[in-house]
Amino acid sequence: MLNVKNLTFSYNKTPVLNDVSFNAKQGENVAIIGESGSGKSTLLKVLYGEYDLDEGHIFWKDEEILGPKFNLVIGYDFMKYVAQEFDLMPYITVEENIGKHLSRFFPEETQQRIDELTKVVELEAFAKTKVKTLSGGQKQRVALARALAKQPEIILLDEPFSHIDNFKKQSLRRKVFKYLKEKNITCVVATHDKDDVLGFADRMIVLNDNKIAVNDLPETLYKHPKTPLIASFFEEFNVINDEIIYANDLKIIESSDLKVVVIQSFFKGNFYLIEADLNGDSIFFENQKNLETGIEVCLSIIK
Repeated sequence: MLNVKNLTFSYNKTPVLNDVSFNAKQGENVAIIGESGSGKSTLLKVLYGEYDLDEGHIFWKDEEILGPKFNLVIGYDFMKYVAQEFDLMPYITVEENIGKHLSRFFPEETQQRIDELTKVVELEAFAKTKVKTLSGGQKQRVALARALAKQPEIILLDEPFSHIDNFKKQSLRRKVFKYLKEKNITCVVATHDKDDVLGFADRMIVLNDNKIAVNDLPETLYKHPKTPLIASFFEEFNVINDEIIYANDLKIIESSDLKVVVIQSFFKGNFYLIEADLNGDSIFFENQKNLETGIEVCLSIIK
């Protein structure tokens, strides 16, 4: 189990994390979200032992995670960290990068492991390709596979799919998170993408003002967002009579007291997102058809 107790960290005397505490069980997937600058990436680096704490403690099982004041070499054998900078070896192949730290005494087993991981990150066709010729998204996938090569007990992922295009992202996300569950690897992932969370994360931590604002189930936070910050992570939303209402919770009906005037429509695939005026404020709702600018419609909140 990962046990974070009262973690406080400042960078050049600027507070970044304040009194952060949470746990992650073996095999659990914990998502860290928050606005840019909220401390997501810094938290992962602190968990990895890259920085020394001002206060608090971090334990993996019975071993305390310590920073550079205590360790000549940053990091631990049981933990891997995949940063947004990949630090790969550009002049060797994909499979050589993945197998760099695997045993050379058992070549067949090592090759099986490399083949397994190139399949997980969908790079089988590029196994013999030198990394320097790959795209940014492909390099990110190599970095993921390399981190998994020695099967860590815990992995820290910083925006792990940010460089990967939408053609690959969905299937890759499913394969990687499925692999982590099957191997019982604890995962802490910092992300700005709701699709990294919904369907995969067991718990979701929201960072705000240098501390944990909420730590709860993703389903609970989606259905009952306590703040606009949380709602904005998931969907387009409105605040109506001090209540947070998602755009997909507003429907057109024949008559109601909630009357709005259409401003513009945005095609979103299987629906249109409609921007409308409500007493001088913009609100958003979803509709199956495009609506003409300037018409008045009545809305109902359906939850």
